Amino acid sequence: MKKIKIGNKVSDFTVASTGEKEITLSSLKGQNVVIYFYPKDSTPGCTTEGQNFRDNSAQFKKQNTLIFGVSRDSIKSHENFKAKQEFPFDLLSDKDENLCNIFDVIKLKKLYGREYMGIERSTFLIDTEGKLVQEWRKVKVKNHVDEVLNAVNQL
Repeated sequence: MKKIKIGNKVSDFTVASTGEKEITLSSLKGQNVVIYFYPKDSTPGCTTEGQNFRDNSAQFKKQNTLIFGVSRDSIKSHENFKAKQEFPFDLLSDKDENLCNIFDVIKLKKLYGREYMGIERSTFLIDTEGKLVQEWRKVKVKNHVDEVLNAVNQL
């Protein structure tokens, strides 16, 4: 599968979503799309990042921008996380890592001396024509949503 590059169209994909839906990128044409990848539902950093997107969701909406969070967690886990945190956007379940591979976010990570393959916290901004216009990799949660909103405002 082809990896994405800034300035290129993102390959179309369909992925399972909260709300018993499937999200297909090509069906979102005409809207900007923010896709943020995070390691795991209900962990401290992932919760804070989701809350920051939640708290700024009205500003994204004003800029014709949809938000989607993605991890390898199940839809059931996503539904619980979304409900508990009152996220006004859908979470996408990428258990088979197809979306993770398109965006190249599976990286070697270390935790307590143990190495494993996991999601590197990353965010991608896709414009109304389906082109990747900006990416943030190795994201630090603090002030990240402000950077993304700033980029959306400049489209």
